[in-house]
Amino acid sequence: MIDILYSIGITLATLAVLVAVHEFGHFWVARRCGVKVLRFSIGFGKPFLRWSDSLGTEYAVAAIPLGGYVKMLDEREGDVDPQELHLAFNRKPVLSRIAVVVAGPLANFILALVAYWGLFLAGESGYAPVIGEVEIESVAEVAGLEPGQEIIAIDGRKTPTWQAVSFRLLERIGDTGPIGFSVSYPDSDVVYESKGQLNRWLAGEEEPNLLAGLGLTLYMPPIVPLLDEVVPDSPAERAGLQTGDKILSTDGVPMALWEDWVDYVRARPGQRMAVLLERDGRSLELSLTPEESTTAEGETIGRVGVGVLLPEMPESQRREFQRGPLEALAAGAQRTGEMVGFTVNSMVKMVQGLISPKNLSGPITIAKVATTSAKSGLESYISFLALLSVSLGVLNLLPIPVLDGGHLLYYSIELLVGKPVPERVQMVGYQIGLLLVVSLMVFALYNDFSRLS
Repeated sequence: MIDILYSIGITLATLAVLVAVHEFGHFWVARRCGVKVLRFSIGFGKPFLRWSDSLGTEYAVAAIPLGGYVKMLDEREGDVDPQELHLAFNRKPVLSRIAVVVAGPLANFILALVAYWGLFLAGESGYAPVIGEVEIESVAEVAGLEPGQEIIAIDGRKTPTWQAVSFRLLERIGDTGPIGFSVSYPDSDVVYESKGQLNRWLAGEEEPNLLAGLGLTLYMPPIVPLLDEVVPDSPAERAGLQTGDKILSTDGVPMALWEDWVDYVRARPGQRMAVLLERDGRSLELSLTPEESTTAEGETIGRVGVGVLLPEMPESQRREFQRGPLEALAAGAQRTGEMVGFTVNSMVKMVQGLISPKNLSGPITIAKVATTSAKSGLESYISFLALLSVSLGVLNLLPIPVLDGGHLLYYSIELLVGKPVPERVQMVGYQIGLLLVVSLMVFALYNDFSRLS
């Protein structure tokens, strides 16, 4: 119950921040353009909290926290006192109206910029993307990549960490054509250039595995079967296993790696096993019977209820980045621009069928990711908030009536032809736009429930 309340709280707080920033963009520019703002609302429906300022603007927090709005004085929405006609939105020059519309998405981009600036200013760290293994006849092998090489750049863009490699590869999903790698060997300043070939790479994959799609794994120290966790009332605890035990062999079969142990246990549900382990420098043999467990695919496997101690990465592969305020601001602006481009590119590829539409997420997935990132730490949560803010800004700029981009489209036409788009045409556009937006929301919710099931 506490976890559910925590998840709801984090989700509502996240949506409130994004909506408040977006609507404040509209509000701030509207006032600067001389437009009277009647209401600034976070949420829809009946307000449960409201107050007003000296300029006649009502501020409200409403019961349905799935958006917000800024209501401006406008003759199209009701009678306007003749003395206030100069304050009506529809009476303002078209450039002023465009500025008010664009201000919402722009505020979301500024929020992302500030978030990334703070993250870069606080310091960035990660691990060097050193290649562990290369699969035969894969994209990586054809490109000439070898174990032990560090990936310096992909397509000429630097990749100092694992995360950077993942982002560069995300940008190439669905692509056909060459992909360039810049690599180097340890303790060498020589950089080698090579190219692989992509052909609709990972197109349509619901959960694309980027590194596996290239045919490589990044280096990690070998994981030995040293126990870091024993689940209470599990077969392992009942058999006498303890945290700190190191599995040496099972039924006489050596267990050099954790993977060996996992595969052996999974293949023997309900079968008694003789486990030789090391505890406090001495050997000990125990009898252990894995319990039966069923996977999502219906396969019956063995399970004992233990976790492994993950090894530390070599310090030589750790990368630290410290930036001053201006350098961090430049890096934040670059990251925001990259995320805007990535979001637009992903939408285009989804329309082209190169990215599976099942990757479209709704509020349930957003809630899960927001909760997970918040539990992972402030840095992870701020990074997710920035990504979500960029996505909201880009989405609102789509040229779909009822969204900011739809209004921008109408006002741009008015700017070009010298007169407003006819009201009848605008209304038809709004109806079509509303149908599109509702359809997208329903499809996103369907994807959310599909993931839950």
